[in-house]
Amino acid sequence: MAEVGRVAVRDPARLPGGFWAAVAVWLERPQVANKRLCGARLEARRSVALGRGAGPGPTAAPGDARGRDLEALWAGFSRGLAGRCPALLALLAGPGPPAEPRQLQLLLRSVIPKAAPRLPLAAPRREMVVQDVLGGCVTFIPLEADGDSEVEPCSVYQLRLLREGEQWFISVLIFCPEKWPSDGVVCPSLAWLGGELLAKLARWSAESKSSGGRGTLCLLPLVPYSRTYWRLKDKYRDLVKVLWEEERTAQGLDTKQSFVDLGCGNGLLVHILNTEGHPGRGIDVRRRKIWDLYGPQTRLEEAAITPGDEMLFPGVDWLIGNHSDELTPWIPVIAARSSFHCRFFVLPCCFFDFVGRFRRRQSQRTQYREYLDFVKEVGTVCGFHVEEDSLRIPSTKRVCLIGRARTYPASREAAIDEQRTRYIRSRQECPPDPTALPSDPTDPQGPGRWLPAFSPREQVERVRNGAALPRELTERVVLQVARLLLARGDPGAALSRTPTWNAGGSLPLAEVACELDRETRGQLRRECGGLQTLLRNHHQVFAVRSGQVRLRDWREEPLPEEEEEEEEEGGSVQNSRSRRLPSARKTRLCWFFSHHPDGCVLPAPRCPFAHGPAELRPAQDPRKRRQQQEAP
Repeated sequence: MAEVGRVAVRDPARLPGGFWAAVAVWLERPQVANKRLCGARLEARRSVALGRGAGPGPTAAPGDARGRDLEALWAGFSRGLAGRCPALLALLAGPGPPAEPRQLQLLLRSVIPKAAPRLPLAAPRREMVVQDVLGGCVTFIPLEADGDSEVEPCSVYQLRLLREGEQWFISVLIFCPEKWPSDGVVCPSLAWLGGELLAKLARWSAESKSSGGRGTLCLLPLVPYSRTYWRLKDKYRDLVKVLWEEERTAQGLDTKQSFVDLGCGNGLLVHILNTEGHPGRGIDVRRRKIWDLYGPQTRLEEAAITPGDEMLFPGVDWLIGNHSDELTPWIPVIAARSSFHCRFFVLPCCFFDFVGRFRRRQSQRTQYREYLDFVKEVGTVCGFHVEEDSLRIPSTKRVCLIGRARTYPASREAAIDEQRTRYIRSRQECPPDPTALPSDPTDPQGPGRWLPAFSPREQVERVRNGAALPRELTERVVLQVARLLLARGDPGAALSRTPTWNAGGSLPLAEVACELDRETRGQLRRECGGLQTLLRNHHQVFAVRSGQVRLRDWREEPLPEEEEEEEEEGGSVQNSRSRRLPSARKTRLCWFFSHHPDGCVLPAPRCPFAHGPAELRPAQDPRKRRQQQEAP
């Protein structure tokens, strides 16, 4: 038995509870530390006793096959352990003298290796895990791959929490280091155990908050998932996610399930599912250029999606909303009204209500968590049993919601639909009027719309960053705001014997907006960010921070280093080569030189902008060159 690593815990305030929280992560989600693993499954848990005089533990309940397996494994392993392998018994007993029988937590865990392209998926490896809470240690006892019923003593290792004075440590001990069979899965290398794993456990032990959420892929069997994932990833290279193939097999279906992807975007998921034999199509309000690369077998349609009687899919098994934005809360409704057997899958991202943006109602939760709960509530009101899972994708918004089963019989469809109608209208703070939903033939925007206030996004996305505003308007607003700020400057500066450059004052954006006329405010409001966007676009003139705007003082800005020409006594230039200037330097006129009462605060050689047309250089960027030509 040897210690192969020890690490100090920097913040011991949460110990020993933080240590066991870190151990739980390694037990239940080992893939976050060992990238060669797909995950793990805890199959059984028992309380057992270790020591002389220890009696048998509680027996498994009838039908608990995994529990009986664990009891049989522990009985065979612990029987005669003191005489056959006293060193292993000492490791399990932990630090301190052996005394009365000690209560331990015994777990049976299956560790699932990650599949790799062109390599067969290795079989899951089972191991017993012995937790000694009082002794502050947890021991991992792998089982032999052949037969899966015998212990591999040379593969046993233990994580132990130690305290020396005021300092806490986590260490890893190996029962038989000279025969350690490093396989990278159940038995990682000793250097990895003593280095990377211990460092992660120490960090997790000191973390002050827990995610409180469930792990990833809780609704899927990991072995078929890993096999399917790597097959598709090797085939398509850029796989987004894997859907319901395992469920189809479990239900004994002969035909592959159909789907409609609402708001399909680039259509990659539709292409993958169509290629794998799933009948279905994707619909999006805007056509993407990449659609032409998929070929005719991938069904992609360009159309506006408006929730209503014309947007139902009675013969479809699944409705998919993958980052579907304003359609996200509507997808459970459309699925529920399409047919009793239609199901849904949504991966919420942007926060939308039935009409417009989602407004928070509780400050105790994050906006993301509150929005997930809202979409889950929509599915529940629509009559679905809503399940939640986390996908293994490179995104912070990776929680998906799935509605596979209904909570009511088909005979109650009419009553549940009235419940859906009332709920949708209540979200708009309107008096409940079921007669107006789901169909309203008097709606001038189209009969059968479920909520006339809903409007799909425009087919052509408008540029709303202020670039499309008339030049005359932007110049007028810039001058007006600059005069307001200059008026807030130090009035005594101009009367002093050494006049200083008037830097103006600072004003809240709300106060500046009130000084603009109503028509100008209306034009700016139609742009993303409004006045703030316009001022930020004029970076040369204004500095906008924390809701305040002021004139930019270029003396405070870091300027690129310039090579200064050195003149000889006779006035000739010693260094005849041209200066190496940044490509954008002197390609635009200096606003302060032309409009500020005191001119530019910097001398012409130091100012990055041109002091007059004579200093202008041609822009290298074609877009900048076009803007330069259009400038007055």
